[in-house]
Amino acid sequence: MTKFGKNLAAGLAAILLVATLSACQKQEGPAERAGKDIDKTMDDAGQHIEKAGQNIQDAAKDEKKE
Repeated sequence: MTKFGKNLAAGLAAILLVATLSACQKQEGPAERAGKDIDKTMDDAGQHIEKAGQNIQDAAKDEKKE
């Protein structure tokens, strides 16, 4: 086999491997999507709680100054 033929065969093998692996990815089910939504909601709630706590601390500092 020539050098070009070997490179062509290696390239085709790589393309087939990538195509095969991408086709085998597991699809998310409804429970997994719901879990991700819950995680996002909890992260958002935590950020809001932290912001509220910081606002309370800032207000308390301002109150002490007066």
